[in-house]
Amino acid sequence: MVILVPFLLISAVFSRVTILELSVPTAAGGSAMVQPDFTIEVVVRKAGLELANGAQVVAAMPKVADGQYDLEKLTQMLIRLKNDYPQKDDATVLMEPDIEYDSLIQIMDRVRQTEIVDGENNDTRKLVLFPLISIGDAP
Repeated sequence: MVILVPFLLISAVFSRVTILELSVPTAAGGSAMVQPDFTIEVVVRKAGLELANGAQVVAAMPKVADGQYDLEKLTQMLIRLKNDYPQKDDATVLMEPDIEYDSLIQIMDRVRQTEIVDGENNDTRKLVLFPLISIGDAP
């Protein structure tokens, strides 16, 4: 036992686990909750993506020809929203049932940040869009 335990500890492979911080809505809400003036909702549907402001759909982006979500167009619209509302840091991603997990992660990555290419130097820099992401079921 004295030899076996150190041998197992030395030969163990340690894996890296990545954790995404999400804020999940709770059922216990207080009466003092204040509704925000403007919310950003990305609704993931089987047919495509919808960008909503909490009350109505602002833009609809159908899937592109190969059946993938149009993430470039989503990124462009989110950059425009960030330019209009620079203090806004939160967004909500709402999904229909049976959406692939990989699609959710790709969309959340696009909502969180993007890379912008500087035209003069061809340098890329990261632009933080909406790092505080909540997830939920699509209406």
